[in-house]
Amino acid sequence: MSVARNVKGLLGTKLGMTQVWDENGKVVPVTVIEVAPNVVTQIRTPEVDGYSAVQIAAGQIDPRKVNKPSAGHFEKAGVTPRRHLTEVRTADAAEYALGQELTVDATFEAGQKIDVVGTSKGKGFAGTMKRHNFKGVSASHGAHRNHRKPGSIGGAATPGRVFKGQRMAGRMGGERVTVQNLTVQAIDAEKGLILVKGAVPGGRGRLVFVRNAVKGA
Repeated sequence: MSVARNVKGLLGTKLGMTQVWDENGKVVPVTVIEVAPNVVTQIRTPEVDGYSAVQIAAGQIDPRKVNKPSAGHFEKAGVTPRRHLTEVRTADAAEYALGQELTVDATFEAGQKIDVVGTSKGKGFAGTMKRHNFKGVSASHGAHRNHRKPGSIGGAATPGRVFKGQRMAGRMGGERVTVQNLTVQAIDAEKGLILVKGAVPGGRGRLVFVRNAVKGA
């Protein structure tokens, strides 16, 4: 049984980090996310699609760079073409209207808990200590040059193979990451900025999706 939840979310761009002072004079490190007004490009209904959701779009793009199916999709919604699309599954999808603009101050408020989804920074090929926090081997008492090696991987005559999912060296980062329960420190409605207390995945200038927190009340 799925629980019907009202979810609000917006697409934005991570600008970087700064610090602000709260009402008690304490310095708070914040990540600045720029959220230009998003538009509703499709509304999914249980009768037609089998579930309830809204499709939102953000980021201006030259109309010449959009293929014909996408151009028709945006035209049907009555909006100019956008670069990024995402879908927000929410129980109150019927309350949205095609072409409706979603602004940051109407969606979020200061003090609210949010989740931020983004693509983490790529780290390239990394060893087990960096990638999986392995302890490594002691650096004293005649240990040979194996201080940062992974150690045994457990495969002997039985089972005669290495189990799938074994934590080893490999490509690290560049994955979809969700950071939960961050706090909205402040909102600048004029400039379309959210100041988020805490770390947000990805590098500067990368696309992020901000939604109200799935955990908690």
